Formats: sequence, C-alpha cells, structure tokens
Amino acid sequence: MSLVISAPRPHGRASWHRRSAAPIRIWMGVLLVVILVHRWVPDFRWVMVHLVTLGLITNSIMVWSQHFTESLLKNRLPDGARRRQLARIRMLNVGIVLLIAGLLSTWYWLTVLAAVLIGAALTWHGTALLGQLRTALPSRFAVTVKYYVVAAFLLPVGAVLGVVLAAGLSAPWHARVLVAHEAANVLGFVGLTVAGTLLTLWPTILRTRMFGFSSRITAVALPGMTGGVVTTVVGSLLGMQWMTVAGLAAYICGLAAVVVAMAGTAFRRRPADYAGFSVAAGVMWWLATTAAFAWLVGVRGFETAALRQLTVPFVAGFLVQTLLGAMTYLLPVTMGGGPATVRAANQVINRAAMFRVVVINLCVLLFSLPPGLLPSWVRAVVSVLGAAAFFAFVPLMICAVKVSVAGRKAAAAQQARTGTPVPGPVPPTAAVLPSRHARGAVVGVLTVATAVVVGIALNPAAVGFDLRAQGAGTVQPTGRTTTVQVSAEEGMRFEPASVEVPVGDELVIELTNNDPTNVHDLVLASGASSGRVAHGQSVTVDVGVIGEPVEGWCSIVGHKTMGMSFDVVAVGSDGAAVDMAPAPVREVAGHTGPHTSTAESAADPAASVDFDAAPGDPFETRSPVLEPMNGELVNGRRVHRVELDVEETPQEIAPGVQLQGWTYNGRYMGPTLHGQVGDVFEITLVNDGSMGHSVDFHAGALAPDGPMRTIAPGESLVYRFEAVRSGIWLYHCSTAPMSTHLAAGMFGAVVIDPPGLPAVDREYLLVQNATYLSPAGDTADEGANAVVEPGGIARGVPSLTMFNGHATQYVHDPLTAQTGERVRIWVLAAGPSKAMSFHVVGGQFDTVYKEGAYLLPPGGTGPGGAQALDLAPAQGGFVELEFSEPGTYPFVNHSLAEAERGARGLIQVSP
Repeated sequence: MSLVISAPRPHGRASWHRRSAAPIRIWMGVLLVVILVHRWVPDFRWVMVHLVTLGLITNSIMVWSQHFTESLLKNRLPDGARRRQLARIRMLNVGIVLLIAGLLSTWYWLTVLAAVLIGAALTWHGTALLGQLRTALPSRFAVTVKYYVVAAFLLPVGAVLGVVLAAGLSAPWHARVLVAHEAANVLGFVGLTVAGTLLTLWPTILRTRMFGFSSRITAVALPGMTGGVVTTVVGSLLGMQWMTVAGLAAYICGLAAVVVAMAGTAFRRRPADYAGFSVAAGVMWWLATTAAFAWLVGVRGFETAALRQLTVPFVAGFLVQTLLGAMTYLLPVTMGGGPATVRAANQVINRAAMFRVVVINLCVLLFSLPPGLLPSWVRAVVSVLGAAAFFAFVPLMICAVKVSVAGRKAAAAQQARTGTPVPGPVPPTAAVLPSRHARGAVVGVLTVATAVVVGIALNPAAVGFDLRAQGAGTVQPTGRTTTVQVSAEEGMRFEPASVEVPVGDELVIELTNNDPTNVHDLVLASGASSGRVAHGQSVTVDVGVIGEPVEGWCSIVGHKTMGMSFDVVAVGSDGAAVDMAPAPVREVAGHTGPHTSTAESAADPAASVDFDAAPGDPFETRSPVLEPMNGELVNGRRVHRVELDVEETPQEIAPGVQLQGWTYNGRYMGPTLHGQVGDVFEITLVNDGSMGHSVDFHAGALAPDGPMRTIAPGESLVYRFEAVRSGIWLYHCSTAPMSTHLAAGMFGAVVIDPPGLPAVDREYLLVQNATYLSPAGDTADEGANAVVEPGGIARGVPSLTMFNGHATQYVHDPLTAQTGERVRIWVLAAGPSKAMSFHVVGGQFDTVYKEGAYLLPPGGTGPGGAQALDLAPAQGGFVELEFSEPGTYPFVNHSLAEAERGARGLIQVSP
C-alpha cells in the first residue's frame, strides 16, 4: 500500500507547517550567505556542516516527524498543542544560534548552554512522540514512530559529546570522541529518522504500494541500526577499534535491509521525478559513505577515521539530497489547494529533475576524489556547477509556493461563490516521459563533462598532455617498446633514478607514487608528463621514441632540488650511451621545464615595482594591531582552538605583483596566535592543497615526529601543545624544501606574553619575510602569477622583503599613535634566510625584549636606550617607545638593502 497524506485544514496544520518551517527557510538563506562569504568566516567548514545538520536537517526532522506521526497513527493533536511544538522548535533554534555564537566568540559557557537547549528540545520532542505512540490505537506503521523516538533520544548523547569535544582534548581522545559524536548525531539521529520515514514516504513518492515485507524488514532493521550506533559510540570512546568496526558493520546491515525494502518497492514502480531520484541517490551515498567510514576506522584507526574527504559525500550526497528530495514531494502536498494546484506546483518544483540529479551526483563524486587526483581548476569548476544545481531548488521552491498560494486563493474564492469545498490534495501523477528524463541525463553528463574539459583546458599540463617523441629526430623506430616501472619514494627520490633504453625504442614508464605524504609527478624534457600522482596511484607515461638522452624530474616545487631527478639513457647498437646533452632546465615553484637560458636571464617580476605605489584595489591591508588574547577557559586554563586550512591561491605581495602563494587560511602569512604561559593551543591542520604540507610551531616543545609530519592533500591532523615559555615564536611549513614553502607564504607568529607584562596604549606586530620570484609558469593554476624560485633562495638576493606579507601596505596605510602614548611593537624575523635590524627613524627605544629576556628593562626609567633590535632568522622580540612630537616616523629594516626591497612602513603620530 502507499500512504496518502491527508489534506491540511485551512487554518490548522497548514498554518502550523508554515510557522514551524520558517526557521528552515531562514537557515537556508544563512547557509547561502556563509558559502558566499566563507573566506571571512572563522571555522567555515564547522559552521557550514552545522548549518546543514542542525539548521536544515534537525529543524526539518522536528517538523516532519511530527507530521508523519500524526498521519501514521491517525492521531491528530488539537490546535492547542501546536504552541508546545513551536516552543520546542524555538528552543532548538535558540540553541543553534548560541552554539554558533559560542564557536565564533570562543565562550565555552555558550557552547554548554547551547547543547543543553538543543538536547532538551529533542528530548522533549521524543517524549511527546512517545506519548502519542502510547495513546494511539495499534497501527501497522507504528514502527516508524519508534524510529523517531529512538533518534530523538540519541541527539542529546551527541550534544554531550560535542560539549566534550569543545572542552579541549588531547589528539587521541579528540579523534575518538569525534567518531562517537558523528555516530550518535549523523548515523543515529539523522540516519534512524530517515530510515523510519522511508518506510512510508518512499512508496508514496513512487505512487505505488509498499513492498510486501517492508514493515517487517524495517522493524528488524531498527534494533540492528540502533545497536550498531550504540556499539560504535561505546567502542570509539573506549578506543576499541574492533568494537567500533563491529558496530558500524551492524549498522550497515540494518541500513542494507532498508535499501532492500526500498528496492523491492522500486521494482513495482520506478522513480519518475526529482523527489524519487534525489532520495534514491541520497540513500546510495548514505550506504557508500558509511561503508567508507567503517573501512577508515578498520584500516587507519581513529585519527583519520573522520577524514574530511567524507564530508562532501555525507553532507551533500546523503543529507542535502535526501532532504531536498523529501521536500520536493512534501511541499506541494502540504501547501494544498486542490489536485490541480498540487499538480501544477509539482511540475514547477520538479523542473529539469534528471538533469539536476545527474549533475549533482557527478559533481559530488568528482569533488569527493582526493585533491591530488584532480587538477585544482577542475575541482573549482565542478564545485561551482554542483552548488548551482543544488541551489536551483530555492527558486523552484519559491515558484512552487507562489503557484500553491494562488491555487489556494482561487479555491477559497470558488468555495465562497459556490459553497462547494475543494477536494484535498492527492499525490500528483507523474507526467514526465521517460524520454525526457533520458535527455536530461544525457545533458547532465555532457554538462559535467564540459566542466571537466574547461578545467583541463585551464590547466592541460596537470593531466599529462604533452609533446611526445621530441628528440627522436630522424631516428629509425625499431618497432619495439621498452616498458619500465618507476616509483616515487619517500625521501624525495625516484627508484630507479635512471633507465637505459635502446635508440629507436618507444619508452613507456609505469609510474607509482609510494610516498605516503607527498604528491609527485614525472616531467620529461621531451614534453611528456605524468600529471600529479597521489599516494598509491599509478599512471602510464608514453614518452615516445627515444633518439637521445632525456632528462626527467618532479616538477613539484623544490622536489627536483631535493634530488627527484630521473634520466633516460639512450643506448646505441654497440651498447654505448649516446652523448647528447639536453637543454638547460630552470626550476621554479610549481613549474619546471626546459629553457634556452638559465634562471638568471628571466626577468624578476618584482624588478619594476614602484615602492611608492598603493596596493591594488582588491588588496586589504592586514591589521598590524596585536589582537587581545582569545580562547576559552576550560578547567581554569585558556585553550586556543585554531584551524589552519592550507590553500594554494594567488596573493598580491606588492603593487602589480601577484604570487601563486601557498597559504594558511587563504592569506600570505598565516593568522597570529596570542596567549600567555600555561595556555594550551590546539591546532587542526587541514591540507586542501595539491601537494604535501605541514606546520612546525616553535612555541611548542614536543617531539616533531607526529604533529609536524607532512600530510597529503585531503588529510588533516591535530597539533596540541602547551606554551611553557614567553616570547614571540615563529611557525611555518616544515615540508622540504622548507625555505620555498616559507617564501611562498606559509609562516606566522605566536605571541606568548611575558608574566606581568605592563599594559601599553598601543601594541603592534610586524613580521618580516623575504621572497624570491620568477615569472609565471606554464600552467593555468599559476595563470599570470609569479612563482617562488628555489634557485633564487640559494643565491640569497630577495625579490621583495616585506612586513606582514606586503611591500607597501604600511606606507599607504600607516600605523598610528599619539604623542605621549606608550607604543609596543613586536617584531619577528621569519626568514627564510634574511636577518633584520628593526629601527624607527626619529625614535629611540627605552625598552627592548629579545628572545625571552629584557635587554633594556621595562619602564624606560634608566638612562640607556636602543636604536635597533637585531634579529637573526626565526628570532623575535619587542621594543617600546614614546613619541614626543607629532609627525610621520618611518620604520625600516636598517639593513638598508632590505628596506629598499620593501621592508619599511610609516607611523603617523598625531598631537
């Protein structure tokens, strides 16, 4: 049988649905805004995931589980009970707002209060549903309500675990509690709700009878899935890997039973609109992602079990698709207006159904691949296309609502004229021809394929398009093929590093990346290229006919310098090597290739910089003000939680100079951390780049083997340390070659105040670093942007020396002070190799602090003074001074060659 949802009463259930669903529309708008401005949103991924899971999914569950409970038990509540239902929804949304505010403000008590409100709202909701179940007459579909009740009681468990996570845990405990938190909330609360709803909603969407054993299968699946969730939570908290995997396996068995029931129903009648297609696709992602989750726990343990690579398929593939599919069916029906109106609204909201579903799922599939497997431009184009297909639901929903409202008004007018009520809504008949769906699927596949082609066209070298057989000249091909196996190994080397190939043979290289932490490639001087190869991946490179020696190398920045060279030795018929030197090779960050001249002949992109010019219009001056200490108090200790997202993005570093930078959190020079002795710092490093990266905090004193290790694209790690000594400390990427990663932007400062540090009127932070540039490479990833040149670092002559990541920003946007104010300036020499002699022209320092000790004691009471603070690379300190006269005071690196390369700025002093 199928479930026909009863028509809403004009001033009853429909009115309640509109009011209770209002938060869903609001959170959907907030989510869209957050996606548009995500670069400026702290902990963007956390905010986005919780906007979806709490703002959209949990609100929807509270509304629709109540709706289905009443329909299935035939136990409609009186209108007076709606106030309590709305109160629960308001309590939930107040909790969501406080939770996000607690994160952004780092006030732990807000997080605790939010968890209490959210948990209380769902406990109240589950208790209310349980009361309706106990008082209702026996029903075949009571098992669905049992799913809702169990699910509602699981969310408070997940909320408690979320509070524990926010309190600050060591890395092993953090990973284990995170697995338990996700199991209780996503697999338990959301998963059980969806599983129970599909028992009746799925055949209703398909407009057919329920599969004969569906209710029995679903009844058996409930204890299996519930037991699986409980076992997973307990096993992860106890650190018992086998128990956690067993719990996930039990859950998957229960979920598979639900899928079998859905498949049996689908055999009766196939999906015919967006609702059916989207829900089916969402359930498939649910099953696949849960299986991948179990595999990760079993093979890699808890640390990488919650791999961020699963976020996209779980949130976008399962949660959002299932929600939008259900809403596509339910909204026209619950809005009502009569059969004709429901059919009209249904036609509107189901426009381009197959096209949208195909585009969404292909984009989710492609975007879920490890970053190293897809060129960055392909990922960017695919993500934009997928987001557009998802958010197409919003205008279609608005149009459908307008149709429904117009139909309801017309129906009301007709009833007023004739006195005859309009029949309630019935499930609309699918009127879309299969051929139209087939055309939509084809167009969807072609659209995604076009997006991939566009991404490849923007960066053809990334997929190995090459000019093969160069150098063969007039060599007579032998018709033979020499096939060799080459591997990229940990320690920056190819194994073997050279191969011998008879002249005239065609060479085929089977390349495998065995380096667990780095992406590599193999580029040959002939033009052949493997494209970037992720860990464990193998590719075949057809080099062409060999007529002379061919040089090869890894073109990832610095890898050739570290020893990743490869030689093809051409062997003549006499067995002797053919002696013919290839063209000179120049290596720069992100590009290496044959050139007719050395790197010295390439024009430095910074050679013509006007150091008096203002930064470009899009550039925003980095505030030099040292922000106050943040973090949250946990058991009397301040805990700082920071997420560092590695991104490879263009950065302006001087007027007219765009660098293809490597960044923490999207900006050349990472965020500044500020605390005091005894504070705990918990850093989550997320590698969203296309190669291996890492982070090394000088402020922490611990073995570097684990937290400072290089992680591959798509991976993350938690780096936790306690600040035990004061000073200003450097942090930077420690992946080889470190100098190149630092020059490309991967550095920042940690300020730990000395005990008893006096307050001052103004407190600034200036971090000096140098970079070494070469013209843009040949890839679309780089575009017209300059790149870091490792050879320039070795020669030791910077292109630019800057404060806080830009050569002229503080010339045109000076620091400010007033006469008589005490000004403290923290300074750090980030290197990678240049020292600093910090000087304020016209000023004298009465307090000097360097590397954890005072050179001039605080207060400025003694007769002595200082004119400069000298710092070797990775050293730091602060100076204090007062200005007795108004005016403009330059500050410089008094190694004046560096000042002339950009290490300067102004302090504007007013009366």
